[in-house]
Amino acid sequence: MSAEFTNKPDDSAVQTFDAIVIGSGISGGWAAKELCEKGLKTLVLERGRDVKHLKDYPTATTPPWGFPYRGRMSEEHYKQNPLITKAAGYGDDCDHFFIKDADHPYVQEKPFDWIRGYQVGGKSLTWGRATQRWSEFEFTAPKRFGYGIEWPICYADVAPWYSHVEKFIGICGSKDGLEAMPDGEFLPPFEMNAPLQHIRDSVKQNFNRHLVHARWAHLTEPQQIHLDQGRGKCQARNMCMRGCPFGGYFSSVSSTLPWAQKTGNLTIRPNAVVHSIIYDEQSGKASGVKVIDANTKEVIEYRARVIFMNASALNTNLILLNSKSKRFPNGLGNDSGLLGKYIAFHNYRASVSGSIDGFTDKYYYGRNPTDLILVNYKNLHNRDTDYYGGYTTFMNAYRPQHPNDTLEGQVGAQYKDELCEPGGWQVFAYLQGETVPVESNHVRLSDTEKDQWGIPLLVTSVEYHPNDDKMTDDFLNETAGMLEKAGCKNIKKYNNKQSPGLDIHEMGGVRMGKDPKTSLLNNWNQLHACKNVFVTDGACMTSTGNQSPSILYMALTARAANYAADEIKKGNL
Repeated sequence: MSAEFTNKPDDSAVQTFDAIVIGSGISGGWAAKELCEKGLKTLVLERGRDVKHLKDYPTATTPPWGFPYRGRMSEEHYKQNPLITKAAGYGDDCDHFFIKDADHPYVQEKPFDWIRGYQVGGKSLTWGRATQRWSEFEFTAPKRFGYGIEWPICYADVAPWYSHVEKFIGICGSKDGLEAMPDGEFLPPFEMNAPLQHIRDSVKQNFNRHLVHARWAHLTEPQQIHLDQGRGKCQARNMCMRGCPFGGYFSSVSSTLPWAQKTGNLTIRPNAVVHSIIYDEQSGKASGVKVIDANTKEVIEYRARVIFMNASALNTNLILLNSKSKRFPNGLGNDSGLLGKYIAFHNYRASVSGSIDGFTDKYYYGRNPTDLILVNYKNLHNRDTDYYGGYTTFMNAYRPQHPNDTLEGQVGAQYKDELCEPGGWQVFAYLQGETVPVESNHVRLSDTEKDQWGIPLLVTSVEYHPNDDKMTDDFLNETAGMLEKAGCKNIKKYNNKQSPGLDIHEMGGVRMGKDPKTSLLNNWNQLHACKNVFVTDGACMTSTGNQSPSILYMALTARAANYAADEIKKGNL
């Protein structure tokens, strides 16, 4: 499929495309779709193996008894992979969509759990699928309250692109008319079970806060555009991280990449470890990408008029830092010296649980893969706390299997029948909190250590801020208070004190901004100093907000890709 070289190829042998997209996950798939639809011959580079929808979901329909460790892993596997096995949802049903620790080392100057999945589709196969829109509050708060720089865009700039993405991928949710969590283009939500309806009414009545359906990338009622993608209705199996054979949730493997393939303009090159972006000193633009074959270690160069960085936040930082030239000795576009700095994440440290009496004549359908959201109620129009930022509260209620210690029998038919009876209702809530971008939170290249392809290892130096401690305490107290007021009992508060990174929402390092002295990217996600390179994954984030970020990456990518295609047609790129 591609010419391969052990040394630098001559120009006549280099494969040339209109556009190169680095990364095939949530944002990379969208870049490919939009660029291909605009008629650009597009190469998608993926460092991992190929994965095709349906064909490469080996555990999608495996019953529980088909796994030797019933969802866990062997003791030896945990010993060999102490980091990746921390990931939410990780187990023997989906470990093939995650890396192994020894294969992809990095240097933790401070504890940071870097969760990765290297294959075509990336982490879009294993993401949480929450898709709330950012509000105008989140775009403006850092500047208004003085804990960050000004975003070069506002909600109105992204709103039509949110709609563009939502209609295509399929989002279930409800329209609630709330400033702090804007409405979008929604399919019907999953049901809100009886205890949650009760808690919803209580928090509204007693606190004037809003517990609503979150927005999730699940097809509850597929529309024609989804059927045209070959996708079907979500079956409420809650086995999403295995890969969905129905295409019931969005992934780039089931949606955007096959759609791009239909145009005839897409080439996907798996097993392509990107070494660096090649900068042309004469033209003042990037001319292509240097790649190392993951298996053979052969060096390949590809050329293009425009390059999209969608390798996920930390890998995008790594590649740009390693893209050195006479013009950019400290990394591509790094005139400000801020490349790799202001790395941020979401605060997931806190959760609250409890039980609630009653409602034992009520149940729910299937294994609902969605939670509710208690919409952010902190630091909106005014700063009303002793910390900066706001937080999303995810919440759900469920009936666990009947506890064994209350069962009369231990064997036989009666025992089996009793096991089928659910226990009482349990309630849980967990924090997704905004964090403050700090310059000292950074990544950089190791001066001494390299990976198996000769690329410098990434050094992570990221830690919590005292602001996070204050937010965590506030969440625990506020949430416990609301559950208690709603009649919940046995309320327990948890601060798991997990390391940054385990939230899998790493952001920043190549942030957008109005001033090239304080940012790397402009309002179209272009490098200020190298206009034909766009960064539209999490690395571009100026601040973290409190909403789940993936759909913002998709919207920014679609917006930037259409802009880039128009600029190429005008001869500006």
